[in-house]
Amino acid sequence: MICAGRFVVISGQWCPLPIETIAFIIVVIIIAPSLPASDHARFGDEAERAGSSGADCLHRDIMDGHFVANISFGPQVVKAVRPLTKLFFDIHLMCSKPKILFEGFAKAGADEMIIHVELGDQISSLIQKIRALGKKVGLAVNPPTPITAAEPHLDKIDLLLVMTVNPGFGGQEFIREALPKIQQAAAWRREKYLSYRISVEGGIYSETGTDCARAGADTFVPGTSLFGARDLKSAVAQLRRRVSATVPH
Repeated sequence: MICAGRFVVISGQWCPLPIETIAFIIVVIIIAPSLPASDHARFGDEAERAGSSGADCLHRDIMDGHFVANISFGPQVVKAVRPLTKLFFDIHLMCSKPKILFEGFAKAGADEMIIHVELGDQISSLIQKIRALGKKVGLAVNPPTPITAAEPHLDKIDLLLVMTVNPGFGGQEFIREALPKIQQAAAWRREKYLSYRISVEGGIYSETGTDCARAGADTFVPGTSLFGARDLKSAVAQLRRRVSATVPH
């Protein structure tokens, strides 16, 4: 059994904890390597490598060439690697029309689907559609977007993803202006007795990860810093040690 924020993993499922137990939680960091940063010619092998690395989750960025200026892959890739690992599958939909992809990714083996708050008035109905498929819901906030845009939806989500780079391409420099957003997300979680995890993605390695952990993040999505390492297992362990030593308890 592991826990993160105010969630606990039991038999592979994220389960909310009762409010009265919150004071006694020891936060356990979630490490979620981003598969698009791996060797694209070896997705299956890379998924297996992540599964044996000590990571907790496998993250996928799904790009449509419209919401972001890049294209990645669809449900068939997720379906192909699903039997290769027992890791939790996190699907980040960087898409203008994510609704048309929900069912395909749900059937392919997604455990959680993340949509963008920048979709505006669509958010509430999109959250309902993901819930109807029996999946966890995440909400992402891009660097130029005020974190207040996510506040109306916080009681309906399982994860709030604060983007620490502009989405679409790996290897970018960490945007430090995202740190106050993380702090605000953590403050709201405490004040409102809510249960969402706080995730960060983009430019995440030991130094920036510790800064995010100090601000209140508990879920980390590194890409090239992990898949580019010679020893993925050691890289995961090192990142976990660094951020675990920093995260507020």
